[in-house]
Amino acid sequence: MTSAAGPPSRSRRPAWAGRNYSLLTAAAFVTNLGSHGALIAAAFAVLEAGGDGGDVGLVAASRTLPLVLFLLIGGAVADRLPRHRVMVAANALNCVSQAAFAVLVLTGEARLWQMMLLTALGGAGQAFFSPAAEGMLLSSVQGEQVSRAFAVFRMAMQGAAVGGAALGGAMVAAIGPGWVLAADAAAFAVAGAMRALLDVRHIPRRPPGGGMLSDLRDGWREFAGRPWLWAVVVQFSVANAVVGAADAVYGPLVARDHLGGAGPWGLALGFFGAGTVAGALLMTRWKPRRLLLAGTVCVFPLALPSAALAVPVPVAVLCAVMFLTGVTLEVFGVSWMTALHQEIPEDKLSRVSAYDWFGSVALVPLAAALAGPAESAFGRTSALWGCAALVVVMTAAALCVPDVRNLRRRTKQVAMTSQAGSADAERPVGGLG
Repeated sequence: MTSAAGPPSRSRRPAWAGRNYSLLTAAAFVTNLGSHGALIAAAFAVLEAGGDGGDVGLVAASRTLPLVLFLLIGGAVADRLPRHRVMVAANALNCVSQAAFAVLVLTGEARLWQMMLLTALGGAGQAFFSPAAEGMLLSSVQGEQVSRAFAVFRMAMQGAAVGGAALGGAMVAAIGPGWVLAADAAAFAVAGAMRALLDVRHIPRRPPGGGMLSDLRDGWREFAGRPWLWAVVVQFSVANAVVGAADAVYGPLVARDHLGGAGPWGLALGFFGAGTVAGALLMTRWKPRRLLLAGTVCVFPLALPSAALAVPVPVAVLCAVMFLTGVTLEVFGVSWMTALHQEIPEDKLSRVSAYDWFGSVALVPLAAALAGPAESAFGRTSALWGCAALVVVMTAAALCVPDVRNLRRRTKQVAMTSQAGSADAERPVGGLG
């Protein structure tokens, strides 16, 4: 396999890590490192400006709302325009919005509405970036080692997330949230510059479509016509929502009342992050033949953290549960990316990714808003057991779909496809099933 950057003999990269893949992985590491620190910094910036917990929630919701609203449009745009240009433009928007946020915080002039507006701009940028980035990544690798490539990519992202959160927390304590936000803006600038260097000479011109609505309809047909695809997205629309509510709302409350405060809860979340890195490392070696069967079975442990909080278990047991959950969730993540790479036509990757992202995040704000009323109505313990039960029920329902159980890795077909061109060339990947 060759790379658009030159013959393999001149590169120390593995054969499956072409130039575009390497740039995308490095850029994702940089942005994840900055963004996870910035999440902590934004919360403390709101508090330092005189806000309370409700204001922190408003700023967080300001990011989620435009993300949900613009995701499908972002997917259509990413399949219509060169994906790397959409990614760079989104990074530029994130850079400017975070830099303005940093300046306001550093000068002591930040107001709640300003922080909400700037955070909303960041969410809008993410809505356009995510489908383009996933489409670009999925089409940047070919051959028998695609699962390993996706596992290494996810390992880099998860490692940056763990390191970014730890580094961001330390920097907030040492130099204040404004400088952490400034560092995040710089990270977006660096990552955008790296993505501007992506080699797109081998990308064929896409014929003009029939308009935005036509593109959205084409993406919907591609999504709805594959039972394995919509079944798993529906599964995760519920699972992500209830797990997000448990982690964001109930977890800190249980930690405060039973585990000793924020420190043990932060430790448990750190073990989850370490588990995702370990899971990605595992998937560099393991290639399950039935992709989605293995991946979906590994979603069942996602119910364990909510159950552990419902008991509640000691901190050591909770950390072990979180680590196991992180490992198994990465088994699903790599298997899912491999299935998309294998089955979805290249020219529809971003639109399908947009429907995937939309399903994954659409119910999260609603679940977070209902977490408090659910606790009042049923009690915290019952609400947590309900979260765990919903994960189990939705995962079992997904396994009832034959295509989820039977979708197989098509190594030989992918290997033959890879011989036709560069690993960096955006071209049809996989078939129609």
